[in-house]
Amino acid sequence: MTRIRYVLVGTGNRGTTMWGQGLLAGWSDYVELVGICDLNLMRAERARTMIGSGAPLFDDVDRMLAELKPDLAIVCTPDATHDDIIVKALEAGANVISEKPMATTKAKVERIRDAEARTGKRVDVSFNYRFSPTAARIKELIEEGAIGTVTSVDFHWYLDNQHGADYFRRWHAFTEHSGSLFVHKATHHFDLLNWFLDSDPEEVKGFGQLLHYGRQGPFRGPRCRTCEYAEVCDYHMDLGADPFLDTLYEEPSAVDGYFRDACVFREEIDVPDTMTASIRYRSGVQVSYSLNTYMPIEGHHIAFNGHKGRIEMRQYEKQPWSEPPADEILLVKSFGGGVERIWVPHEPGGHYGGDNRMRDMIFKPGSNDRLRQRAGSRAGAMSVLVGVAALQSSRAGGSVAIDPLPPEFVR
Repeated sequence: MTRIRYVLVGTGNRGTTMWGQGLLAGWSDYVELVGICDLNLMRAERARTMIGSGAPLFDDVDRMLAELKPDLAIVCTPDATHDDIIVKALEAGANVISEKPMATTKAKVERIRDAEARTGKRVDVSFNYRFSPTAARIKELIEEGAIGTVTSVDFHWYLDNQHGADYFRRWHAFTEHSGSLFVHKATHHFDLLNWFLDSDPEEVKGFGQLLHYGRQGPFRGPRCRTCEYAEVCDYHMDLGADPFLDTLYEEPSAVDGYFRDACVFREEIDVPDTMTASIRYRSGVQVSYSLNTYMPIEGHHIAFNGHKGRIEMRQYEKQPWSEPPADEILLVKSFGGGVERIWVPHEPGGHYGGDNRMRDMIFKPGSNDRLRQRAGSRAGAMSVLVGVAALQSSRAGGSVAIDPLPPEFVR
């Protein structure tokens, strides 16, 4: 069997692990890594060692695409750069897998979609949450009509004060790079909603404020390693205590000035850390959504309300008490129909098995996509447009309409 010749663009944590080490460890019968590209060649070299590859290194994506002519490019760079790299890869004759979000603005989304239509190549977006066993079971229940027609959804995501703070240490803390967490992080959540409901959002009202990090902090420094407040700051990070991150980022920071342990209280941070949104779908479904980034717990709560009942699930990813290695879905029937408790065991691998299931779907021939989990550029576009609208609404006030995608964009 001919293997897919792929190049990796961007050697941060996700690129090095998910699409480097992990992909080659479990799917090397289907793929061959033929090139690695990063503007920081020291980081790229260290990532290559961690991946266990002998692929050549590049700091110029144009040159890599021209010399190697890969079948596939996997894009794991900062979000605002995705469109440039994706378009170049498509025009060079490669299919693309983009880490989420696919882009950070409506114009960038349209640019990617136009290039995909023009070249006839395919863009996949890494929406691994669709592939988690629990999400798949909820999708089945909705499609089976277990609660009748869905009319509203309550969806609330909690990032703990380790994971949440990490976004404010990095480039994600600036709208120009990430589009804000309404785009970078919530694109996962908006995609789940779009997929669960099988409908497009049409209007968004958002609120977002910076209430905890950035200028709200009691003190600040340039980075944790040199900070005079290290002994008293709850968010102090010892990068040296994590050999993986220290190797990948500390010495390479001398090349590009990017510190992995930047202060979460930097005054120039401009993205909200506390977010809510109300979303109305073309199907008529109403959604109440929130994202909080400094909680003592990690996980999410989602509930679907329908004419015949309610599906409810609370997933605990991290919390100061013990939980079984499974998720409990409550299927509550109206009119005295009682409750059914459905336990979904966690599976090995990232996102409770979602990462592995997604890689199987993309790379293993003959995979059955009965739940339509594989996400193309249309899914990537719609999730970004919700986040862009929510951010716009939170800053300008009022609600923001989302234009329907033209028919030729439907995939």
